[in-house]
Amino acid sequence: MPEKISTIQRGGSRFYVNSGTCEKVPGVTTVVNMLPKPFLPRWSANMAAELAIDSLDYLAEMAQRDREGAIKYVAGAAYRYTKSRANIGSMAHDLFERMIRGEGRYTERDRSGGFAVRVHPDLEPYRANFAEFLDSVQPELIRAEDVAWSDTHKYAGSFDALLSIMDDDGTPVTVITDWKTSKSTYPDVALQMSAYGFADRLIDADGNSEPMPSIDGAAVLHITPDQWSFKPVRFDAEVFEHFLTLRRTFDWDRDVYKTVIGKPVASGGSSAIVTGTQRRGK
Repeated sequence: MPEKISTIQRGGSRFYVNSGTCEKVPGVTTVVNMLPKPFLPRWSANMAAELAIDSLDYLAEMAQRDREGAIKYVAGAAYRYTKSRANIGSMAHDLFERMIRGEGRYTERDRSGGFAVRVHPDLEPYRANFAEFLDSVQPELIRAEDVAWSDTHKYAGSFDALLSIMDDDGTPVTVITDWKTSKSTYPDVALQMSAYGFADRLIDADGNSEPMPSIDGAAVLHITPDQWSFKPVRFDAEVFEHFLTLRRTFDWDRDVYKTVIGKPVASGGSSAIVTGTQRRGK
């Protein structure tokens, strides 16, 4: 029976829902986000400060008309930047999938049936660099944008690609791969890749399920408007165990913490006294 997969957002977390079993499990990225990010408050504050300094005259005029609006405008600087980068990343991922599936190879089909380059100007550098990656590495696509589902550990996630590439000895190897369009690559991509590769099975867009194939390794393609690099990523049981620790942390953060402190069995102090004024005010 096909198991169509959909995603939902609940409480700021993404969940994958299996239509066949009605099971709901957290997404891989949501689990990895359990990692602490102590740099984020300072980065967000710096974004707001830079916007304020660069827009002093504009903000002064805005504050005279709408003080709360000016505050929200400055406070939202980091969010707007992150959202704009996410939009570019989503469009780039869509383009990369079309290209690696061979849709016009490096171009898109036009209405006359020929092929012509038709991408948003902001995406053209990404297109050119991805095309260079395809020419240089010559990857063979095995799967793309399917869902890796773990029945054992209760999580799921959509990976970018499963590729066959040649190693240094000319031997084909199967590599779980992620496209990254951020400014840099970060170690937590190894957690993400291990979660996909150690899942129990793959579920395609039509809901067809099959066991996870044997995977030899993991890699990340870091691609920006200026350059691209194809980097191996550590892929082993130790890294996966760290991901599972975060999976358990997600359960704590989502549900378990609510259960650990009970109602008072005894209490005291002045706050325990309810005055007549307080009673009448209720």
